Amino acid sequence: MIDDADEKPLLLVARQALAARVAGDRPPEVVCVGPLALRCGAFVSIHSGDQLRGCLGRLSPSSPLGTTLVYLGGALADSDPRFPPVSEHELPSLQMEISLLTPERAISSIGEVMVGQHGVIVEDGRSRGLLLPQVATEFGWDRETFLEHACVKAGLPRDAWRTGARVFVFEARIFTEPAPAPTS
Repeated sequence: MIDDADEKPLLLVARQALAARVAGDRPPEVVCVGPLALRCGAFVSIHSGDQLRGCLGRLSPSSPLGTTLVYLGGALADSDPRFPPVSEHELPSLQMEISLLTPERAISSIGEVMVGQHGVIVEDGRSRGLLLPQVATEFGWDRETFLEHACVKAGLPRDAWRTGARVFVFEARIFTEPAPAPTS
């Protein structure tokens, strides 16, 4: 997918897009070559200390990664409905995280879900809930709890994964900026 040397430039693209949107500027222009030309699903998250401050993603690999990161990085400024818009004074204290996704695949048994390795998608009709692989690890969830939370995120009953909802898994390459230096 990418190598370690590609991580910093990808994080920088997302950070620049976030900063531009917060400032009311035009998004950065990227030339989608090398790792920026990769086509894969991606999520961009921002954290303030240990707290999630925003997370948006695209499962579809319909655009080059550079275009996706500019869109998601900018959208994090004001489009995650769970959080207020990001302010300019917050920017230095935020930490960017990118998750590059493998294609999703249906599973036939929940025994195939490997906590810490797989993200999950639970789907029933038009309802769909997705949780990234790192979520179960961060909260110390077991497989069943992970699936229950994906059901809740989809607006389904907690046990929908047991009663006919389809379950998909995917993997992610996750990388993060260094933690910001504490301010005095």
